[in-house]
Amino acid sequence: MTKKSRTQVTILNYTMILSTLCYLQHRNKTLMLHRIKKHRDIHDGKWNGLGGKLIPGETPEECVIREVYEESGLTIKHPVLRGLLTFPDFSNDVDWYVYVFTASEFNGELQESEEGVLEWIDQDKLTGLHLWEGDSIFLKWLEGDRFFSGKFVYKNGKFISHSVVFY
Repeated sequence: MTKKSRTQVTILNYTMILSTLCYLQHRNKTLMLHRIKKHRDIHDGKWNGLGGKLIPGETPEECVIREVYEESGLTIKHPVLRGLLTFPDFSNDVDWYVYVFTASEFNGELQESEEGVLEWIDQDKLTGLHLWEGDSIFLKWLEGDRFFSGKFVYKNGKFISHSVVFY
């Protein structure tokens, strides 16, 4: 039995959320979102790249372009798929699958986000932000040119372990 909704897919009692994450890079800086505005946000207080959940019928590329626009007012061109991250049992017995992109070409005017505060952060300061612990690991993988498939395990919001395969 399959059930689809705007936010998740359930197959035979297994639930997963498909989402995107984009690190928009410009002049040795990365656009980050400080998640401090949304009520009951699982990412409350943390810094993240931009992105969100796929809607039915949407490709990861369509999703990341839409989400970056919704969160920043910027239209990215040519997003590059850099990797896939899995977060088993990340929240409420739900697995998250995240397509990770970078983009360096965009147009539009940066606008305020309903989810938090947007800020261009120097590349060398990214891992010093209040991130999910695993983010400081995979952000370094974006510096290379190999595709990655990573798994990050958290229990009750605490980082447990990770593994990765590079292609």
